[in-house]
Amino acid sequence: MKTILVVEDDPNIARLIRDYLHQAGFRVLAAADDNRALALAADAEPDLVVLDLGLPGRDGLDVMRELRRASGVPIIVVTARGEETDRIVGLELGADDYVVKPFSPKELVARVRAIFRRLEAQHEPRDLLRAGEVEIDVARHRVMVGEHPIELTATEFELLVTMVREPGRVFTRGQLLDALHGVALESYERAIDAHIKNIRRKLQPVPGAPQHIQTVYGVGYRFADTLSS
Repeated sequence: MKTILVVEDDPNIARLIRDYLHQAGFRVLAAADDNRALALAADAEPDLVVLDLGLPGRDGLDVMRELRRASGVPIIVVTARGEETDRIVGLELGADDYVVKPFSPKELVARVRAIFRRLEAQHEPRDLLRAGEVEIDVARHRVMVGEHPIELTATEFELLVTMVREPGRVFTRGQLLDALHGVALESYERAIDAHIKNIRRKLQPVPGAPQHIQTVYGVGYRFADTLSS
């Protein structure tokens, strides 16, 4: 049984989320503040975190930073902050998806299931991909750049695999969104930009012109079939 950590300070919303997730067959842990959330995440090692940004004490974005330092656990942000800037900040910090309040608990369950489907698909028959100095072991969810392992979130990994399978091909944002199996990220194509920014930073930590993932202006992105010198 998958374990989900729900971090929400409003007891009514927390209860609603917990009840729907229970009915969907998940084990649910709950935290109402930042310290409890981080302690549970460390002790229980949940399979997914549903995180409210408007927490007492530390902001939910700070909690997300701490979670991301420790693991690549999938994170769905639940927030009343519907502005584009807030969504992009959350995605750039490593959120896999977001839901804006007020929301349908059935939609939240659908998004949770979509993320788990993506993770399960990544662990289907062994598949080793190589493009330039990047090597991806799909089954083991491992990425290497040369001799260096790279930690990616589930969403970042899925996007990278999609592009590395066809190096040189230009993908539109819509096509990359489709690779995430539709439910995740709604139809918000600009969210792809935030994930691409994260992947670039992890693959190429030294600032400079992007070598691996190239922008095709007015169209989308492609994974380079050869590295620029």
